[in-house]
Amino acid sequence: MINMMNKSIIDLPTPNNISYLWNWGSMLGVILMIQIITGLILSMHYTANTELAFNSISYISRNINQGNNMRFIHMNCASMFFIMIYMHIFKGLKMNSYKIKETWLSGSSILIILMITAFVGYVLPWGQMSFWGTTVITNLLSVVPFIGKKMVMWLWGNFSVSNPTLNRFFSFHFILPFIMLFLMLIHLFTLHKSGSSNPSATNLNNDKISFHPMFSLKDMNSIMLMLILVLIIILITPNMLGDPENFNQADPLKSPPHIQPEWYFLFAYAILRSIPNKMGGVLALLCSVSILYIMPLTMNNKKNKKISLMKNLSLLLLLSSFLILTWIGANPVENPFIKTGQINSMLYFISFILMS
Repeated sequence: MINMMNKSIIDLPTPNNISYLWNWGSMLGVILMIQIITGLILSMHYTANTELAFNSISYISRNINQGNNMRFIHMNCASMFFIMIYMHIFKGLKMNSYKIKETWLSGSSILIILMITAFVGYVLPWGQMSFWGTTVITNLLSVVPFIGKKMVMWLWGNFSVSNPTLNRFFSFHFILPFIMLFLMLIHLFTLHKSGSSNPSATNLNNDKISFHPMFSLKDMNSIMLMLILVLIIILITPNMLGDPENFNQADPLKSPPHIQPEWYFLFAYAILRSIPNKMGGVLALLCSVSILYIMPLTMNNKKNKKISLMKNLSLLLLLSSFLILTWIGANPVENPFIKTGQINSMLYFISFILMS
């Protein structure tokens, strides 16, 4: 078994022309392990109760040895996880990685599980934005015909976001990372089965070398740089990517002036808000992520489809619309943000069509 793993990892035939852009996957694996370890430590001191959850966060930060650092690592590595997975997907789109169907579909599933994990974890601090953001997003299930309201009640476990909701979301947040880890192993095995892509879009065996030591050392360089960046954020501005409203305990009787999710969901939230109809907005929200599952169907069996000018332009359009939508999602629902969000929501989906 050990010999097989060594053969798979150390002696893996790897294209000799891949760059540091191919290191996102290994960095994501390290971040996932950091999240699981810090999450397990934090769960030992967290109390999933609406009366005690907010105070238990304060207790972890003030009274537990290195508790504040564990919390900041877990919180900022979640943001780093999304930054790197978005970069990883963007690189995959640029290099036509969706032609490797099993690897692409398993990776898309990892993104979905990651989003669910982050969403259910956001309610755990029981701050103002956590509570109201969860209330707004879970209410979207009510658009399902006939059973929508019952689904919302089942998810809440009550008539509103309350103690049963917090308990359920804590359970989901605890178990989903292990499902993600399992999917990551599948993603890794399918990648090793088919081999990595490369900038030349070729698959010649005589252009490949062993993964170790050249690429393993490059991975280590990227991982060290990533850890240094996380350390700088934690030491200098640990709350930079958080919401100030979450410093206030959840109050069901007083909503924040502007309810929004964490920054890594803002692009999808802006797409949701850009459509006046609630059902249409929810469908657009789902399509903004699930569209990744459709990409392998657009290849038309062209195994060595090279990168064209149209592809580069569509990628530039996707990146710009994604960034603008992220900015729009953090702003109030008023003009000119409404019109700008609607235009960039259209451009977001058009960019995927142009890539096909």
